[in-house]
Amino acid sequence: MKKLHNSLRAKLLLGIIVFSALLGASISFLGYQEFTSVLEQQYNAEAYHVAEMARSCLNPDKFDEYLSTGQTDEEYEEIQALLDDLTEAMEATFIYVARVDKSDYRTLTYIYDSVNSQSGFSRYELGYTHIGVNEAYVEDVKNIVDHGGSAMGYMYTYVSESGAHATAGLPVSDSSGEVVAILGVEVPMTILDEARMAYVYHVMIVTVVVLVLFLAVYLLFLNRSLIRPVEKITSEAKRFADTNVKSTDALAEIHQRDEIGILASSITKMEADVENYIQNLTAVTAEKERISTELSVATQIQADMLPSIFPPFPNRTEFEIYASMRPAKEVGGDFYDFFLTDEDHLGIVIADVSGKGVPAALFMVIAKTLIKNHAQNGETPAEIFTSVNDQLCENNKEGMFVTAWMGILELSSGKLTYVNAGHNPPLRKTEDGRFEYFKSPAGFVLAGLEGIPYKQHEEHLNQGDMLYLYTDGVTEAADVSERLYGEDRLQNTLNANVGLAPEELILEVQKDISVFVGEADQSDDITMLCLEFHGPNAPKVSKG
Repeated sequence: MKKLHNSLRAKLLLGIIVFSALLGASISFLGYQEFTSVLEQQYNAEAYHVAEMARSCLNPDKFDEYLSTGQTDEEYEEIQALLDDLTEAMEATFIYVARVDKSDYRTLTYIYDSVNSQSGFSRYELGYTHIGVNEAYVEDVKNIVDHGGSAMGYMYTYVSESGAHATAGLPVSDSSGEVVAILGVEVPMTILDEARMAYVYHVMIVTVVVLVLFLAVYLLFLNRSLIRPVEKITSEAKRFADTNVKSTDALAEIHQRDEIGILASSITKMEADVENYIQNLTAVTAEKERISTELSVATQIQADMLPSIFPPFPNRTEFEIYASMRPAKEVGGDFYDFFLTDEDHLGIVIADVSGKGVPAALFMVIAKTLIKNHAQNGETPAEIFTSVNDQLCENNKEGMFVTAWMGILELSSGKLTYVNAGHNPPLRKTEDGRFEYFKSPAGFVLAGLEGIPYKQHEEHLNQGDMLYLYTDGVTEAADVSERLYGEDRLQNTLNANVGLAPEELILEVQKDISVFVGEADQSDDITMLCLEFHGPNAPKVSKG
């Protein structure tokens, strides 16, 4: 933890130092450039000022005479003396007047040459010729001679003997206006270098002092307003993560109104919220475990309510029956039932309560019990559904309903009397060996509307006929693309396994549904019942 805080402090310090150094360097560089530019402009103006004064002393009409004869006169000497005095007075390095060879603009023939006594240079005498000036100077000389203007600003030159210089150049014209020579002045710029070094030195000293003072003050500020609060918040967060016990005063001394203060308040509130959440979660988890336990018991109770021992009537040879129910949740709303109402009549029921879960399961228990009770009283299927419908409608405030199919098979004759209350039509396998859907119309659902009369129908089962009942959880089973299993696939699957016994047939349908659905979740209860009629006095089939 300490290493983390030191790292944060080091990063902030390094960032401030780098920023301050860059800021100081930028200010120093810009100031250096501006300071140098101003001084150079001053030196340039001074050089041209000296050049103008020197040009005013000349008599250009006599330049040809001096150069042709190589002789001087009193006027020449007076002008030379004036130029020497001007050179000394203005602290110029030298002032010269020379004629330019226009064939190359490189050859200068000196007429006057005044040299400062402190410069260490010697004077060029009248008629001295100098060749080989640099290209930039040649361009300035050409501009002066050809156009009668001044040089293009000033030329910064540096020689080891005398340092930096600013050079000014002006044309010298005779009385007819013709440019007969150029006048050059070089002014030493030694003060410029000294001033620049002094500027850089002072700026660096001031920058370092200001940076140190700023860092000292700012680090104190950071420690108080950022580093220490962050350390406390981090320490408290780690403590709470290890203990899950909130603290009432760990961050109480952080009163800042900035993001740090908001973070501290948020951590304090988070601790309280997490502690409450853990307490609530503990209670909820306990409640869920209790509910889970109760649902497990309810699942077992519901399973026990449905016939689950097969064969259910081992001494009866007239039929073979098998059924299964797989709920979508712990408990479901589907149910099936089969029972003997007397020695010659077998009742079979399959139904689907609207909805899923516990409410549907409770409604299922009521519906199943009522149907069986009325059937045991010897009522016909139509009478049973009419009575059960009225009873289910009583106090049905939740608006639940049941789709159901019930049949009573007379075992001695094969007569099947059945009634359909809005349920899926069953399939029947007849002598031709194929399963076909019942064509009779379905009536209204149970518990939907009181006073509904139900109409029953009759069929005759022959020896070997098979009856397959199911709920819509079979045909409406959906895959991940939400495609439904469907009635056609169900019929094809039954016909593909037409030679199997009821239990084996149901297992094959279950397998095919699982293959079709794949990874998709089961969305509804899946319930099936299959009855095979062997006929009266059929021999007992051995299972072992």
